[in-house]
Formats: sequence, structure tokens, C-alpha cells
Amino acid sequence: MANYTAADIKALRGETGAGMLDVKKALDEADGDRAKATEILRIKGQKGVAKREGRDASNGLVAVHVDGGAGTIVEVNCETDFVAKGDKFQVVAQRVLDQAVAIQAQDADALLDSTLDGKTVREVLDEANASIGEKIEVRRVARVEGAYVASYLHKTSPDLPPQVGVLVATDGETPVAREVAMHVAAFPATKFLSRDEVPAETVETEQRIARETAIEEGKPEAALPRIVEGRVNGFFKESVLVEQAFARDSKKTVGQVLDEAGVKALGFARFRVGA
Repeated sequence: MANYTAADIKALRGETGAGMLDVKKALDEADGDRAKATEILRIKGQKGVAKREGRDASNGLVAVHVDGGAGTIVEVNCETDFVAKGDKFQVVAQRVLDQAVAIQAQDADALLDSTLDGKTVREVLDEANASIGEKIEVRRVARVEGAYVASYLHKTSPDLPPQVGVLVATDGETPVAREVAMHVAAFPATKFLSRDEVPAETVETEQRIARETAIEEGKPEAALPRIVEGRVNGFFKESVLVEQAFARDSKKTVGQVLDEAGVKALGFARFRVGA
């Protein structure tokens, strides 16, 4: 008969987060020695982490934190929506967000390499990976700053945590900032704040594509400059935030709505799980 009790099983499950069957097997193998059983579970858990490295973590959640003029947004991923709904995963995601806020993380690598309770965040995620039984990772982190930061979280399904998150920073406080955040959530093509932020090579690519497409369509040579200009302007209206038609009033651009509110947009971040 194995030399352990129901209390030992409960305690070991609490310490390791492992399932009932795994805990019993470990205690059997360790002949009831909890310390040795813990080592067995850790070894098996890390083996599981290695096996899961190549698996796709395309579910999860987006979480945000705003404190005055600073906002942080993180995307924490798992493999299934079942785990994404679970308390264990959401507790891990909250710890990740809290750490990102604490160190003012600008990117995922800085966050993963930072120390949380004596371990790197990367190690914390590996432990969660072993405990939860799925690949857990931090895909993206961003921080925006301004006189005021608005946030918006959107659930694509009522039983899932938020799948889309947006931060918008402005140079003054206004409820319009949240409306713009909601607009950005609805427009995945939003890539740049202003035309000035669009890289020159991106503009050149759009110009080349517009010209070659027009030639393929048989447009006259003399009309090409005007056609190219029009199509590149169309690209700006689709991908540049302040030039987009505002979702709540398409007769105005987002830039015009912000101007009417007496503020300027300073930056934004938009994450959608798995996108």
C-alpha cells in the first residue's frame, strides 16, 4: 500500500497545480515522499514543456492597464479556448500584465527576461505550461504614453476573455479618446497614427503596385500619375488612423473628430489574439 494520505494528495496538487492522476502516480513512484514526488512532477512537467514548444498557441486573451498618462497592453496566449476561460490561465495573465506595468515593458523580450518573485517571467510561464498542460506564451507587449490614455477591450464571444484590446493616447483628457479606441478595435487595417509614420519603403511599394496594376488594366500612360496618387491616398485612408472615416460618423475623419474635441492623438496600440 502506498505510504501517503488524501491530505498529501491535496497538498501536492496545491503546490504543483498538477492533476489528481499525475499526483497519485508521482507519490506512488516516490513511495509517499512528497519532496521526491514534487521533483518527479517538475521533471515530467518540463518534459511536457519541451514537447509543447512546437504547438500553436493561438487562443488566449488581451489585457490592459491604464494609470493616468500611461497604458500597457499584453497578449498572453494558450492553445485552446477552454484554457483561456479558466481561472488558472487568467491568474497567470494578470501576473504577466502586472509585471509589464511594474517594469514599464516596451516589448515581450524585456518582459520575459525580467524577474518576478525570484524567477524570470519566462520561467514562470514554463511552470504554468507544465501545470496547465498547454503551451503558454506572451506574444506582444506595448506601452503608450500621453496626457491621457483611453482603453477598450472587446469580447468576440461572451464566454471568452477579451480577444481585442486597444490603447489610445492623446494630449488632453476627453471621452472622445475612448470612442477612437472603439473605432480602432473595429478597424484591423489601422497600422499607423499619421501619414508621417508610414515608412518610405511602404509608400514606394504601394506606388509600384498601384502603377503596375493600372498598366495591367490598360490605363493610358498619361493618366498613371493621377491614378497612382489616388490609389496611394486610398491606402492612407485605410491604414492611417487620423485619415480614416470615423466609425460613428463616416462624414468625418478620426482626425477631424479629435480636432473638434481639442486634442491630438499621440499614439495607439491594437492587439487581437492570434492575429
